[in-house]
Amino acid sequence: MNARAVRALLKKDLRLFVSNRFYFLITAVGLVFYLGVYFMLPRTIDEKLKLALYAPVLPPAFGQLIGQPGTDIQVFDSVDELKLSVQHGDYQAGVVLPPDIAGVWAAGGKPEITIYYPASSPPEIRQAVATLVKELAYAQTGQSLDFRTTEEVLGPDLLGAQIALRDRMRPLLAVFILLVEIMSLASLISVEIDQGTARAIMVTPMRVRDFFVAKGILGVGLAFGQALIFMALVGGFTHQPLIVLITLLLGSFMVVGIGFLLASLARDVTVVTGWGILVLIVLSIPGFGAAIPGLLAGWAKIIPSYYLTDTVSRVVNYRAGWTDVGLNLAILAAFTAVVIALGQFSLRRRYQ
Repeated sequence: MNARAVRALLKKDLRLFVSNRFYFLITAVGLVFYLGVYFMLPRTIDEKLKLALYAPVLPPAFGQLIGQPGTDIQVFDSVDELKLSVQHGDYQAGVVLPPDIAGVWAAGGKPEITIYYPASSPPEIRQAVATLVKELAYAQTGQSLDFRTTEEVLGPDLLGAQIALRDRMRPLLAVFILLVEIMSLASLISVEIDQGTARAIMVTPMRVRDFFVAKGILGVGLAFGQALIFMALVGGFTHQPLIVLITLLLGSFMVVGIGFLLASLARDVTVVTGWGILVLIVLSIPGFGAAIPGLLAGWAKIIPSYYLTDTVSRVVNYRAGWTDVGLNLAILAAFTAVVIALGQFSLRRRYQ
């Protein structure tokens, strides 16, 4: 590798990047904007207990709880509607009572009460809901009665403390910072191709490998540097910082590979921007699933950025370790290697 040629190309690219006001502004001002969004989001959680209830015949004790201070209970007409609302995170739990609950209790039997929880429900909420049902049963009958409960988690079961909205948004904002640089890098390369600069560079003693190294350093530096600053300022390195650093670094290399591929397929900067926005939207989808657990179905796993967002979310918000996210990192590394190889191959063909 010709280090002198790489340094010269990096200086040229930095000047070109600064001269492009649009991408320079969305990079510099964007970081400040993302930080502002994070710190403006609520840092506390709502302590009000929100329950969804389905009961063909509502026992009086359960009915009296509706409208009481500190609780928000909504009675649903069907179990399917209840499950959908709980899965979307509208309620902290959903309680389904059997139609003959009073008769079973009167006969000394054990009625089957089903409780549904969203994926983000912490253990203390589950314990509190089970205790509440027992207390209501006692208030209904005047004695401590036995009953069976069936608990079911809707969506991936992520145990842990309740998480404020701003903390759930950290993975989405960090990944979004990385993804924006896809357009920046692809635009820089597209300008060089459009102006003929790239082909002119190739006739110099600099080798093709030096060209890709310079572009890669620039892309990784822009993406990883911003994500690093953001996560450091929002407390993203309080748990397993090495995993977070490796994940963000892999994400930065993925950004470079996609940027190479996008630049090789687009004809000019306008097309790069259009396709770049589309790619940005698609790759951002898994981030919303991390911010709102249970929002997305399993199909989101086909989007490569899922393994980036999910890893950051599990480590930062749910204190996951290497064994918990090892598969995610392996899949992310494999995809990154493939997309970089495809991007380099496509750009080589474009230059020729």
